[in-house]
Amino acid sequence: MTKGNKFGTHRVIEPEGALPQPAWKIDNTMEIYDNEVLIDVDTLNIDAASMTQIKEQAGGDVEKIKARMKEIVAERGKHHNPETGSGGMLIGTVEQVGEKLTDRDLQPGDKIATLSSLSLTPLQIDEIKEVNTDTDQVKISGKAILFESALYSKLPEDMEDTLALAALDVAGAAAQTAKLVKPGDTVFIIGAGGKSGLLCLHEAKKRAGVSGKVIGISRSDAGCERIKETGLADVVLQGSANEPMNIFEMVEESTDGELCDVTINNVNVPDTEMGSILPTKDGGIVYFFSMATSFTKAALGAEGVGKDVNMIVGNGYTKNHADITLEILRENKTIREIFNRQYV
Repeated sequence: MTKGNKFGTHRVIEPEGALPQPAWKIDNTMEIYDNEVLIDVDTLNIDAASMTQIKEQAGGDVEKIKARMKEIVAERGKHHNPETGSGGMLIGTVEQVGEKLTDRDLQPGDKIATLSSLSLTPLQIDEIKEVNTDTDQVKISGKAILFESALYSKLPEDMEDTLALAALDVAGAAAQTAKLVKPGDTVFIIGAGGKSGLLCLHEAKKRAGVSGKVIGISRSDAGCERIKETGLADVVLQGSANEPMNIFEMVEESTDGELCDVTINNVNVPDTEMGSILPTKDGGIVYFFSMATSFTKAALGAEGVGKDVNMIVGNGYTKNHADITLEILRENKTIREIFNRQYV
């Protein structure tokens, strides 16, 4: 087998010298290098921001969505949406393991979920069998390559594959919440009725404790009902994070003017930066898990309103994030039931 670079730079076609994720185009031929894993792909979980953009571009037409997805992969060698810059993740079965990786606990036949983005994963799509825009899951026939440095998780035996995929797709959010929230904190979770938001609710309530306060907001009636069903939010608000003054006033009232120690943004639409920054107190933390976040809007917006907040880019990885996220589904029967209704 040909030797490959740990980070997958041997797959980069353009621009020269780039890493696979920011690269415009990578090599998606499926003959593996000595440090790669070949995967027979079953399901893609497209990043929510990316799926929303593709669906809107296609006017909701499923065949046009399929065509656009194939077009992206044909053009770039990976499912890296040029409009949103995001990808997603996949589940599949290990088909071949490079000879350099024989010391790993991976064998042909193992079912895994990749925890590194589709925006850096060499991918071939032979056929798109089914598209579910409600869950962002796409059933395909195809192959993918896992780099030596890429993250993965073996699928658990105590839950359905699609359930595990839905949770692992947003594993970073809840695990980062667990790190950021301290006892007694007031935590504001934007998009709390979505899958990452629900998982964050669990960790926020667990970490803030009885002396803390958890505020959840959703734009939709259904989202608010899911928040209420969990019983994890001390305050449930309904509104759009695109309307920062409205959000600020609701949170100000809910906290008696104290505002929030930690704000977690989980939504998949643009222009929610100020709706996250304004409700956060000076010295507080804003965690932008949303891939629709604009660094420029966040940085200049905070400056413009004189907000001294610590803003964290939503790194999809933090130590043990897969284990933490799957454990939430084991600990919280209500959230697991909500996920089962939506994703299984």
